[in-house]
Amino acid sequence: MLTGDIPPNQTIYIKNLNEKVKKEELKRSLYALFSQYGRIVDIVALKTAKLRGQAWVVFSEVTAASNAVRQMQNFPFYDKPMRIQYSKSKSDCIAKAEGTYDKKKKQEEKAEKKTRGREGPQTATGNGPRADTNGGPPASTWQAKSAAQEAAAEPNNILFIQNLPYETTCMMLEVLFKQYPGFREVRMIEAKPGIAFVEFEDDMQSSVAMQALQGFKITPQNPMAITYAKK
Repeated sequence: MLTGDIPPNQTIYIKNLNEKVKKEELKRSLYALFSQYGRIVDIVALKTAKLRGQAWVVFSEVTAASNAVRQMQNFPFYDKPMRIQYSKSKSDCIAKAEGTYDKKKKQEEKAEKKTRGREGPQTATGNGPRADTNGGPPASTWQAKSAAQEAAAEPNNILFIQNLPYETTCMMLEVLFKQYPGFREVRMIEAKPGIAFVEFEDDMQSSVAMQALQGFKITPQNPMAITYAKK
């Protein structure tokens, strides 16, 4: 690990990120990947020359940060292995980020955050108010429905994912599902946002992924509803 002598704290520092990924997509994907370890307070990712390929993820609990450092070290993220360590401090991280901005850019950043609505800490997704644009029933309804469908459906190596937020990309889903053995590919239908198919090598492997990610929230308003695809 790259933690060195830095004491464990709520903020993790990530480097060796793919510099070609747009900032907002990067932040959404980092949120989707790391929110499984605990509540995320903030994500800092800037595209300035000195800070490209780097990001900071701030958790509410040190234990969440520790699990993320341990389990996601060298995880292939957008085809590059992530290098993760604890940040020197949260304030250090923010000061470093602000130090690269002139006054005008700082004001733009504040205005950008303000327009994200009142999602609180979860606005790290970068698209808070828009996250529930695909509407539908509340989370509890989706979870009950998917559980019933899961019980009734015949096991399949292909999973059917519903209730995805509008901004979901194939890469975001790939980042989540490739953690599980046997992952093959993600397929999304451009004409039908909010759904996707994820293929594994066999139905045992797809079942493990389904149980682990059932109800996982890519955004606070969108718990994934996962069932076996119909044969």
